[in-house]
Amino acid sequence: MADDDLAWRTATQLTEALAAREVSALELLDHHLERTERLNDPIQAVVATNPEAARTAAREADAALARGDRSGPLHGLPMTIKDSIEVVGMPTTSGAPELREHLPVRHADTTQRLADAGAVIFGKTNLPLYAGDFQSYNEVYGTTNNPWDLERVPGGSSGGSAAALAAGLTPLELGSDIGGSIRNPAHYCGVYGHKPSVGIVSSRGHIPGPPGGLRSADLAVLGPLARAPEDLELALDVLAAPRPADAGAWKLELPAPRHERLGDFRVAAWLDDPAAPPMEAASAALHHALVDRLAAAGLKIDAHARPAFDAAESHDRYCRLLYGEMGAGMPPQVLSGFDDALSEMQPSDTSRLSQMIRGASGRHRDWLRDDEARQHLRARWAEFFRDWDVLLCPVMPTAAFPHDHTPFMGRTLDIDGESVEYGAQVFWAGLITVAYLPSTVVPVGRTPEGLPVGIQVVAPFLEDRTSLRFARLLEQEGVIPGFEAPPDFR
Repeated sequence: MADDDLAWRTATQLTEALAAREVSALELLDHHLERTERLNDPIQAVVATNPEAARTAAREADAALARGDRSGPLHGLPMTIKDSIEVVGMPTTSGAPELREHLPVRHADTTQRLADAGAVIFGKTNLPLYAGDFQSYNEVYGTTNNPWDLERVPGGSSGGSAAALAAGLTPLELGSDIGGSIRNPAHYCGVYGHKPSVGIVSSRGHIPGPPGGLRSADLAVLGPLARAPEDLELALDVLAAPRPADAGAWKLELPAPRHERLGDFRVAAWLDDPAAPPMEAASAALHHALVDRLAAAGLKIDAHARPAFDAAESHDRYCRLLYGEMGAGMPPQVLSGFDDALSEMQPSDTSRLSQMIRGASGRHRDWLRDDEARQHLRARWAEFFRDWDVLLCPVMPTAAFPHDHTPFMGRTLDIDGESVEYGAQVFWAGLITVAYLPSTVVPVGRTPEGLPVGIQVVAPFLEDRTSLRFARLLEQEGVIPGFEAPPDFR
């Protein structure tokens, strides 16, 4: 099997080749370690490796196959994991200098499931400080660049994950998402990503929360990124399970896809909204072109169908819940300052900073009211999905933007010459996150500048297999281009 073939085969193809003993686990691992050594420097996607432990695991995988044993569907597959997810034998810093020396003594639940399924975990990938940005840089490991344009961001917070996949350094990745952190890097780097339904993948062992924490964070999920939609399905089958603490009584069985033929899907498209930041013309054109191709293929598709709620209210509720979750981990002195600011804040102040202060400083009774409103949003979505199988909507308002390391609250985003508040980018991600919905990001094309653009395929709660199957059918039937390797890494 040629080296180039190894680099760009899908994870599914590689697991099949491993099972057939067309390639050894050690050969496959060494190939990815060599590519990482040779090609990682320009993008700084992989920030830590443990080749000795990985080679030991790969040799054990090969020995097991020689005996006719296979530990699981990922047996012998090398992969990397985002540096907010704990892996024994490598530091887990979440980009924080104070965690530079944090060496977990226990795998995250997701890491353990991957290892039990036979994955050979050889590296960690970069992210922003505590997984809290739309780009990926920190004081511990520096800046990750987009493989399509080194002057631009790979996204965040799973930016290293998506960049490593796009550059052919790893065939499979595990990321996390609370505000688009799987979805926007997939979109910016031209790969696939899946944000699971809330609650179906354990988040224990993710930072934030604190090292050793056991609580599941509100809104947050862990999920896979890959270069093919079938790889997302392969990984989700491994990852989706009750938390170990609940496994004595609960069993998770996700519903089958609603349809097996592309033409049977009922598709709604929500491509813009008055409450959302404006879409750049190049990205919007690619989204509308996809809708036109689906209509031409005979699908039932409606660009005006909407759930029965106000999008601006949904976004406000998401922000309050998001900042409430973020506030749980803030230092007491910061929260004290927020309390002081809150006492002087005018009700008419709807700035991003005021949203953060209100959310982080809210009382438990405030959270309960917000949660009740969230449940009503979820009910409206459930009603919507009685008539529609999937929803298409943007991931972010632009393709990858240039690096910007100025203070977060002062940043702006240029959208076709219009200056937009940086934090407003989270609108489309939050619209889906607040309702616990699954979302699969697929690449739909590239802008005239050559930058990838993706779109969200959203399905009903717990119907992850529906969005994943729709994504797979889009690629199989040539409706979308699928993954393309960046020229400098082919």
